Amino acid sequence: MKPVRYLLAIVLPPVAVFLAYGVSTTLVISILLTLLGWVPGIIHALWALTRYDEMMNPENL
Repeated sequence: MKPVRYLLAIVLPPVAVFLAYGVSTTLVISILLTLLGWVPGIIHALWALTRYDEMMNPENL
């Protein structure tokens, strides 16, 4: 599932963030950044997914 989320982060950033976080402020930020420009949306989505993966697997730090 992780590779699919990262691929979606490049193609449709808000969808990838939604799959990880659900409806949250992170999703709203992702939508706004994507509306402002596709690249800021991608950067935020990749950052959010990396952060999510770190929170779910703290022993990998």
